[in-house]
Amino acid sequence: MMQQADVQAVKQRFGIIGTSQALNRAIEIAVQVAPTDLSVLITGESGVGKEKFPQIIHYYSHRKHGPYIAVNCGAIPEGTIDSELFGHEKGSFTGATADRKGYFEVADGGTIFLDEVGELPLSTQVRLLRVLETGEFIKVGSSKTQKTNVRVVAATNLNMAQATREGRFREDLYYRLNTVPIHIPPLRERKEDIVLLFRKFASDFAEKYNMPPVRLTDGAKAALTSYYWNGNVRQLKNITEQISVIEQQREVDEATLRAYLPKDDAERLPALLAPGDDRRTFSNEREILYQVLFDMKKDMNDLKALVNDLMSGKPVDVKRDDLHYAPPAIINRDDHTIITTPAPVEYVPDKPAMDAVRYAEEPDRYHDEAEYQEVVEQKPLSLQEMEKQMILNALEKHKGRRKAVAAELQISERTLYRKIKEYGLE
Repeated sequence: MMQQADVQAVKQRFGIIGTSQALNRAIEIAVQVAPTDLSVLITGESGVGKEKFPQIIHYYSHRKHGPYIAVNCGAIPEGTIDSELFGHEKGSFTGATADRKGYFEVADGGTIFLDEVGELPLSTQVRLLRVLETGEFIKVGSSKTQKTNVRVVAATNLNMAQATREGRFREDLYYRLNTVPIHIPPLRERKEDIVLLFRKFASDFAEKYNMPPVRLTDGAKAALTSYYWNGNVRQLKNITEQISVIEQQREVDEATLRAYLPKDDAERLPALLAPGDDRRTFSNEREILYQVLFDMKKDMNDLKALVNDLMSGKPVDVKRDDLHYAPPAIINRDDHTIITTPAPVEYVPDKPAMDAVRYAEEPDRYHDEAEYQEVVEQKPLSLQEMEKQMILNALEKHKGRRKAVAAELQISERTLYRKIKEYGLE
């Protein structure tokens, strides 16, 4: 374990600002793995400062006097990236007027940093895997194998495990690159560092533009730390520069600061709705299913309470709207939209509820409680059965006119046709 003083020395040398434990841990791993030749994969969102860590690894390695080359794989066109990385022979393709050394040949004895490695084409991934496993590569247009002694450090903001499952990245290459993983936390998980970074950037821009540094009020500091920071440190630096240049007042309050914060990132929490407001916002189908199950449980509890009141002889005011549960949503899988508030549909109360009413009106019809329990205690409907019932009721209401049914349920006719076939309602 590195001493705190050692971590601080690394931060000062490479201009890293922050006291977050996750950030300190990432620096410790980088320094510990540097003396080895193991491949390192640095992960983290865009703008967190991943480019600093390959420099740390190179500086503290035995290759520090060798070349260090940083390559942005996402910025090189697919047709030329093999030539850029591995070189080419004269005449190997149109425009190849001379031999060219690739980055792996130039970086021999040093370190090569492959930024956005997840953007590499599959054909290039095969070539890179061979370099990592054997230290050999072949120039484009050549048949001669060449050797190289290069330390590879890669970085990406993609979910690499998901990319391998989807076939966009080779699994063998992923595990070869991911020998030592280093994760850089996003800025919203380093709240204690946000004000420090703002102060450092404000000081740098004050010196650059020859003006006093901007300062934040307490309210502005609170707003700054509670912001989502989708663009992380890069976004914070850009906003600090805007404020430093544009604002005449050197003390920035909360209202002034919020004018520079994009509204789309200001809040990433579920919306809170007023009582009685039927509008709901769901980010995926899992959330809508959870809501359906929650509503089903609530209705079952209401029905049990109604039954208990009837069995105990309490007067019950039974309303038709209380006797049927209408599913709150239909998932339209054609365009991945979720209809959360379908138009009102005339429903026929289900059998358990109707029997509860009849028991209240004609108690002599049921000879004992056991018989009544047998009537009302039925298996609750599944989501598919409820959706089927919704469609069936709407078809009966509109006498089979499918266009009108689709409009009422707020789904496409294509979805309606598929569900009618699926449920055997032709």
